[in-house]
Amino acid sequence: SVGYDHKAMGITAKGAWVSVQRHFLEMGTDVQTQSIRVAGCGDMSGDVFGNGMLLSKAIKLVAAFDHRHIFLDPDPDPAASWAERQRMFNLPRSSWADYDPSLISAGGGVFARSEKSIKLTPEVRAALGIEAEEMEPNALISAILKAPVDLLWFGGIGTYVKAAAEAHIEVGDPANDRLRVNAEDLRARAIGEGANLGVTQAARIAFSMRGGRLNTDFIDNSAGVDCSDNEVNIKIALNREVIEGRLEMGDRNTLLASMTDDVAHLVLEDNRLQTLALSFLENDGPVAVPSFVRLTEILEAGGRLDRAVEGLATNEEYLRRAQDGAGLTRPELAVLLATSKLALQDAIETGGLGLDPALEPDLIAAFPPAMRETFRTAILEHRLRGEIVATKLANRIVNRLGVLHPFELAEEEGASLRDIAMMFVVTERLFGLQPLWAEIETAAMSEGARLAVLDEIAVATRAQIADLLRVCRPGEDISAVLARLKPGIDSLDRQAKTLLKEEALAQSGRIAAQLEAAGAPAELVAKIVRIFELDGAVGLADLGQRRGIGETELTHAFTHLGQALGLDWAQANAARIVAGDPWERLLIAGLARDFQQLRLEFLARGTGTNPLAEVETWLAEHAARVAQFVTLVERAKKAPAPNAAMLAQIAGQARVLLGR
Repeated sequence: SVGYDHKAMGITAKGAWVSVQRHFLEMGTDVQTQSIRVAGCGDMSGDVFGNGMLLSKAIKLVAAFDHRHIFLDPDPDPAASWAERQRMFNLPRSSWADYDPSLISAGGGVFARSEKSIKLTPEVRAALGIEAEEMEPNALISAILKAPVDLLWFGGIGTYVKAAAEAHIEVGDPANDRLRVNAEDLRARAIGEGANLGVTQAARIAFSMRGGRLNTDFIDNSAGVDCSDNEVNIKIALNREVIEGRLEMGDRNTLLASMTDDVAHLVLEDNRLQTLALSFLENDGPVAVPSFVRLTEILEAGGRLDRAVEGLATNEEYLRRAQDGAGLTRPELAVLLATSKLALQDAIETGGLGLDPALEPDLIAAFPPAMRETFRTAILEHRLRGEIVATKLANRIVNRLGVLHPFELAEEEGASLRDIAMMFVVTERLFGLQPLWAEIETAAMSEGARLAVLDEIAVATRAQIADLLRVCRPGEDISAVLARLKPGIDSLDRQAKTLLKEEALAQSGRIAAQLEAAGAPAELVAKIVRIFELDGAVGLADLGQRRGIGETELTHAFTHLGQALGLDWAQANAARIVAGDPWERLLIAGLARDFQQLRLEFLARGTGTNPLAEVETWLAEHAARVAQFVTLVERAKKAPAPNAAMLAQIAGQARVLLGR
């Protein structure tokens, strides 16, 4: 009886509108200031439709329908029509019949669905892209769904779009069979699914394959459920305070109401980051299709995914699609994103990571600011603490890394998802990634440049996680890892530019040039490149601790050995190879780490206090074999494009050489 009123907050519509904003941003349009033409299902008394059509004063709502009326406004004035929609939304009950006819543009009007036939003016015919001068209401609604608008906004009940290959009976909504249209016939640029199942999954995929922009209903309208989850978590914490006499029920209710905007902010951040993550995944394109196929197999084998239920294609169909130059669509990626988050969440919960004291900041951040200090103890002792942290952390990992990196790391390093999640947190803190991600999201650049930057930082983060998995014991405490490695890494960070050799500097220069060419700001690019330049810092900091030698001295020996043998070149080229085949991706990722690990293992065998001198002595003692190995590397350098097989041969011979 006391909580968050979703319609009053407009939270479901606001979440879906975040999806719409993302779609149009990537098409070069700011829907808050630039007008888009909209058609939709619903009326202004409805929660999702009504709230949604008030979220931008630039909207031009040209057509809408509900179970009673058809609304047509061929060329609306954005400001006047917004004010009228606001007036209708504020009425206790309203229908399109309440719309002031004097505000409707020439040729438009409101028509009852009970009419036998509706005459269409030239203005309406032009707006809907049709030639018929008269239509019965059901045919007119179908024409509205197929209109050449910017956005289709679903806020009412019913499934109105199917794929051409689907029969109406498969849709399971017989009441709307006469209205339903095929996705292949849509002329909208984007769809917002504020309502449940306005479009079938097969239709979403078909629309995407033809260049349309949409997600899924469970992505677009997730804010309502998310808001309820937040409300439950808040009430569990506060109700304990009430029961134990530290908080009056009236004060609890006042506090709940005062936190409405903060709860909405928490929820909408989830929507914003999730839709950005989908764009990040979509950006992988056809080259990543085999890896997405492999992930699908992993999720299927774990009993987490049913292709038939989720509308996913066969492996063969996906691989054929990749050969035709197409990747997975956003609706398909949405399924993998959601399922991957659930798998990670379960691993984090089961492994007890959510109870680690080092993750207290994540737990506290899950609650509104007004609770974080006054009710800190109630939050820390929350009975769903493990579940809340697991949910937040799983979300963040997938939103930041995508779905491929965590699961590929599990196969590449033979690690559990729980330990990968833990090392993700360690990496964030060792390298200051959270403020860097925030800067990426707010920096002035094109959305294409933003996605390119996010992709690069995910690659760099994956490499650091892989290194951490190699130097940390499974289940090791987060705080202990940070205490052990952070001083050494911070020291190397301060000296990075002076410690790097030619090949490493060239590699960071290439990354910087690519990102700046894409349109990323130079200052931001420098911060991204820094993460790449610290590749190897984890292993060196760990080795310094084990040998009791300064990480600077070890780094001089490490880089000298890499330059003398050409391993720097080999590692840089492994990092540059783009592969789609999941086995090749694993091989390349493993090689990039191995060219580093070989040197660390070599240095770990030293016994003195001057590792650089030990390297020089070894190079002199094995000059003949070193020369033979360097000749092999020089041959590889002359190849037009180094490949995985070539680098694997170099790695194998390097292991033999350095083992001497």
